[in-house]
Formats: sequence, structure tokens, C-alpha cells
Amino acid sequence: MGIKKKRVLNLMFQDNYRPLTFEGLQKALNITGDRETQELYTMLEKLEKDGSVFKTLQGRYSPLQGMGLLLGKIQVHFQGYAFLIPEAIGEKDVFIAPDKMRGAMHHDRVIVRVLKETKGRRREGEVIRVLNRHNLQVVGTFERTKGGGVVLPDDRHLPGKIQISGGSGLVSREGDKVLVQITRWPDVTGNFPQGKVVEVFGAIDSPGVDITSIQRKYGIPAVFPSKVLKEVKSLDEVQIPGPAEEKERWDLTGLPMVTIDGADAKDLDDAVSLEKKAEGGYRLGVHIADVSYYVRAGSAVDKEAALRATSVYLPDRVIPMLPPKLSNGICSLNPGVLRLSISVLIDIDENGKWYDYTFSPSLISINRRMTYDKVNDILEGNEDLRQNYADFTQMFEDMAGLADQLKRRRIKRGALNFQFPEAKIILDERGRPLEIKVRREGVAESIIEEFMLLCNEVIATHFQELKVPFIYRIHEQPEGDKLYALKNFLKVMNIYSKGDSKLSSPKDFQRIMENVKGTPAESIANFVLLRTMPQARYSEKPLGHFGLATTFYSHFTSPIRRYPDLMVHRILRSVLNKKLSAAETRKLSSILPKLVQHCSEKERVAVEAERECMDLKKVEFMENRIGEEFTGIISGVTSFGFFVELPNTVEGLIRINTLDDDYYFYDEGRYSLVGERTAKKYSLGDPVRVRVERVDKEMRTVYFTILGKI
Repeated sequence: MGIKKKRVLNLMFQDNYRPLTFEGLQKALNITGDRETQELYTMLEKLEKDGSVFKTLQGRYSPLQGMGLLLGKIQVHFQGYAFLIPEAIGEKDVFIAPDKMRGAMHHDRVIVRVLKETKGRRREGEVIRVLNRHNLQVVGTFERTKGGGVVLPDDRHLPGKIQISGGSGLVSREGDKVLVQITRWPDVTGNFPQGKVVEVFGAIDSPGVDITSIQRKYGIPAVFPSKVLKEVKSLDEVQIPGPAEEKERWDLTGLPMVTIDGADAKDLDDAVSLEKKAEGGYRLGVHIADVSYYVRAGSAVDKEAALRATSVYLPDRVIPMLPPKLSNGICSLNPGVLRLSISVLIDIDENGKWYDYTFSPSLISINRRMTYDKVNDILEGNEDLRQNYADFTQMFEDMAGLADQLKRRRIKRGALNFQFPEAKIILDERGRPLEIKVRREGVAESIIEEFMLLCNEVIATHFQELKVPFIYRIHEQPEGDKLYALKNFLKVMNIYSKGDSKLSSPKDFQRIMENVKGTPAESIANFVLLRTMPQARYSEKPLGHFGLATTFYSHFTSPIRRYPDLMVHRILRSVLNKKLSAAETRKLSSILPKLVQHCSEKERVAVEAERECMDLKKVEFMENRIGEEFTGIISGVTSFGFFVELPNTVEGLIRINTLDDDYYFYDEGRYSLVGERTAKKYSLGDPVRVRVERVDKEMRTVYFTILGKI
């Protein structure tokens, strides 16, 4: 029969349980045979490693509960102290002093003993065991020493240096950016970790090395495994299935359709069509690349795609989820060639309300590869373009009208419509920033956004009604400390009303956005509202999407660059014209929880890497503008100064010790720095004039000098 994990844990969680040795557990569980003894030993080892059970120095086993122990990940500040972020729901963070780290490093999974908890003060603790190491490899700068060398980690949350012994790993030059594999972890005495160089990126000033360093810092792979490339190589051309293979695939090659993307996009995974219905209204077609036909479950390509979970877009490169032969070629909906897709046809009435839909694998041919700029120019009356695309001009105008109707309906139900400027950094051939282009959403961008939002909602609604295991995109309701801080912010900014007391629905947030629209506080208020909300994530449960004010939502429209979308396509294929068997349902239900967590985590890593690369290039851009003057808005206020955001989206810091006309103190409740003698205030949302003082590329920070309020 074997020993059940539940049986062991049930014993330990009894009220009268006292920590037992291995032999004591054997006796309590009535285990005598060699096989069951070995099973118990193996199980206890596993339970100890995953943090379910703690083994004391005396060799006694106990659950963490009741021992003053907490399990979680550690977040290290660059000044050396840290906080434990507990895994247990409802537990508050625990402060850990530098001398209580016991060799733990940033993002390690650890067990912490809570040392004291004084009323009104934060809890403090010490690490007593590291369960899982996060930083197996570290990116940094090599410096030669007599004994070999040291690597200074790029991540300031890590120890100040990693020792490299002579002859360990690859040969590096002074100042090279390298990847180090940790061979010995820091210990309780405070010794630095040791490692060996396993990859040399090159000198920091070599083209692309800075971005490569950030890419590898976040563990984003550089190349595809040979097994994956070999598998893709066999796909010499687009494989078009015959009638006998797929009887249900629609032939939509005669339906006029276009792709609309950015000018530099290469992985085109969505196309759109629009037909006027004789009885009024429209039939909207959303045609998504049929990636699941080429990337079969369990293949080498699929396993690598699942591992990556998402494509990553950095200023000078794209790290695709799928090999370029698939992402930019076979699967990409390039114009003038036959392509396989999953087509969703949605019937919409004259008021922009959808009432019916159908979907199926299809065969399509894209008529035009359009860009946002071209479509916007056509809609704004560019005669040359209107003549060049005369066959599609009316369709673009109809699409614009329909998108406007869909957007109005979405906002009417409470959906939040944040519009922040999007920055794109133009680089030269050596990777140096030439320009920061800031663009806001145009009509063409809105067309694609509204059509994709609707399609994703329709697909999610369909599968919720089928009651089959599924991947939802969820966005939970704001709550807790963030909601309290938001209410305080609204009061300080004088945009709080009695109706805002709950802030429990999207319409409450929408009302605030409407109140500040067109005022100097608009961008700051919208930013604070956005920061109040939790991050959207993937879930196997339909928990709703707060920001979109919809009950069911999914990601279906980008299977070339997002693994959840590819899985949704697979689920869709599996239920076409049949029901899932009990075995298929159980299998799908068992894999989805871990998969959605993995994909959510990989998405966050991609966002962080993309943000850090953008911050670096923005700092480099401002490096050539030292001494220049700009107008900006105070975007953040802290005890050590305040941040100012420029119209080009660059954010810089004005340190409090540079405000030499008075002694300023931090009024946290009013998000202000206030002069003690003059009562002069610098508050969140204030427009100011600044001069660029200096930049710190290592800290990704621009420093300004204040010239005055506007």
C-alpha cells in the first residue's frame, strides 16, 4: 500500500503532538518493514525540503505551525537588511537584520524564526534554514585580484562581491561583463559566496553587452536548444492539411482581411475582417495564427515554449517564445501566402452588442499588412494612402466606428481606460539611444485593442459555459493597505467624495478618473489608481477582471508570443465537436494550477527585464543632456527627495539635501516636502522646472536640480 503523506501530516497536526525523532515517528505510525521505513525517510526528506516539516537540531520532526517559524521568500535591500515575505496568507512581513541573514540571499526560499513582536512595532526574525537557492547564476563585472578575481554583481540586492579563484571557469579581462555560477554559498560567518565564470559577454562598452547582461540577469535564455532547432528544421514550409485530415477547417481565403501592427513587428499573430450584415450590424472576424497545429503538446518546441512562457521585447532585440522560423515565418500571418488560423466570427448588432459567435480552424490569406500609422493616416484623410488602399478604406472606417461603439459599451459597464504615453527608444548601430519617441493610442490601435478584447471575452464566456478546465486572465479587486493609501491620497488631492468611501467597484475608480480628467492632477491620479490595483495574472478559476469590468476573460489572441494563449487554443481544439472525457478532464485539471502560476511568474520577470532595459537606455539618453533644462511633473515624494517625470517619460530624482533655500521635512500624509521656515511645498502633481545635474548608470538614476515651481 505504501505510506500516505496525509497519514504523516495528520499525525503531526494533532493537538497533543510533540516533536518526534525518526524512530519515534516509526513507532507512532506502526512502521516496521524495511520498505516502509525507507519510504518514510524519503517522504520526510521531501517534506523538509518543501518546508512542510521542520527538523530540529536534535533530529525531531515538527510542522512549522506552533514553533514561531515562517516560510517564505526573502527580499534583500541593497543596504544589507531584508524582509521575509511569508507564503502563509494573512502573515505580515518580517524584518531581518544583516547579521541575522545566515547566508541567505535575495529571493531565496527560507525558514525564519520570529524573534520578537512588540505592539506597534514590526516583527523581527532570523533565517534558520535556506530551503531553495534562487541565484544559481549571477551577472556582474569582473575585477582581477592577486588570488584570481572578484565579480561585482549587477543586482544590488546581492552580496557586494563573488570570489573567483584562479583557474576557475573562463578567462576574463578586467571590466568584462560575465555570468558566474555559484559554487559555494555565503555562510553564517559572513564570508562572500564563491563561483566560477561560465560565460563572458564582453566589455561593458561593446554593442549590446549592457542589454545582454540584463537579459541573463533575469535568466532569460539567449539561444534555443539544439533539439528544438532540429525539430523546427523539419518544418520546411507551411503545411496545409488536406480535406481528409481536417474536414472541419473553414476555407476563408476569399474573405478580405488585414493585419494591423507596429511597423517593426515581425510576429504577426492576429488578422481582422469586417462584413456588413444585410439585416444590420456587422460580422467581425478575428483570425489568430493556428500555432497549436505546428507546436504539438509534448514536443521539444512545446516544452521550450512552456519553459519560456512568453516572448520578451527589449530595446535592441526580441527573445521569442518560439524559434524565429515559426514566430516570424510559418506561423506569422504574412500577406499574400496561405496561413492556418483559428477564426472567431462574432455577430454584433447596430448598437455594438454581440449576440452570436462561432469559431473553427481555418485557412486564410492576408490581403494587406497594415501598420498603425498607415491606418491612422487613412482615417485622418491622407489622400495618397486612401487611393493606394481604396479597396479597404471603407472597411477601416467601419472598423473605427465599430471599435468606438465597443469602447463606449465597455466603459459604460465600468471598464477602466488608462491612457499612459508609451515610450519607444530609437538606438543607433552600437545600441546608443538617439531618441525617445512618445506615442499615445490612435484610432488604429483602438481598433485592434477593442477587437482583441471582445474576442478574448467571447472565448472565455464560451468555455465557462462548457464547464471545462480552462485558463482565465484575472484581475482581482484592490484591497488592504493599498486601498487605504489611495483613500488618503484622494483626500489630500481634494478629489475624494463620500461616494468614494468603499471604492469596491470599477465604476468607483472610473468616477475618480472622470473627476480629474483635464486637470493637472490627471496623470498622477491615474498612476496612483493603477498602482493601487493588483497585477493581472493567469488562473484556472474565473475570478473576474476588475479593470475590464467583466466576469470572464482569457488570453487567446497571441499564441505566437504567450504560452497561455497556445494552451487555450489546444483546449479549444480538444472540445471541437466533442466533449472531454473524464480522463482528459482530470489530466487538464491537474496541470493547469502549476502552469498558470509559472506563466504569471515568467510574465512578471519579462516586465521587470523590459523595464530595467528601458530605464538604462533612458539614463544613457539623458547622459548627453547634462545641463539642459526641462519642465516636468512631481511624480513621487519621499523622505529623501522627490521624483520628477518629464514629457518624454524620463523620471529623475531631486534629493532633499539639494533644496538649499530652507530645511524641508517630509509630510507623508500630504505627499509633500514642506519648508520649515517658508512653508514652501513641493507636492505630488506639482509642475516644476528642472535642470539635469548628473546620471548614475549603475543605479539607473537621473538626478535633477530644481529651478522652481511653475
